[in-house]
Amino acid sequence: MMRMFMKLKRLLKIKILIIFILTCLSFNNTAISSSFSEEQTINITKNLRCLICQGQTIHESNSDFAESMKKYIKGELESGKTKDEVFSSLIEKYGQWIVYDPGISRNTLLLWSLPLLLFLIGGVIIAKKIFRKI
Repeated sequence: MMRMFMKLKRLLKIKILIIFILTCLSFNNTAISSSFSEEQTINITKNLRCLICQGQTIHESNSDFAESMKKYIKGELESGKTKDEVFSSLIEKYGQWIVYDPGISRNTLLLWSLPLLLFLIGGVIIAKKIFRKI
């Protein structure tokens, strides 16, 4: 009888230890996912323009709009949406202007090619002036 009581006591200690370890692991995973969500929120808000504070990112701004956008983005990421899905929903709602780095698309092709065109035109003008003098 005493042996059986000792075995039950040992099993109870093992169960408590297992529950403690599993609880610690779940808290650790929650902290990791929370920090990942926070990091993703910061990365996204650094590339979004605040519509209230001209020239500032949402990450830099302390306006009510920026604070609500930070909460919205964090909520979307925690609900399982990806970074691209969050960007596309914000672009659909506020337009392409909200993004600092719009990427290359049919609408922004001139924006991306204009510096190269200006550089080439400037090079041609300089080359003509140099060859005229020779």
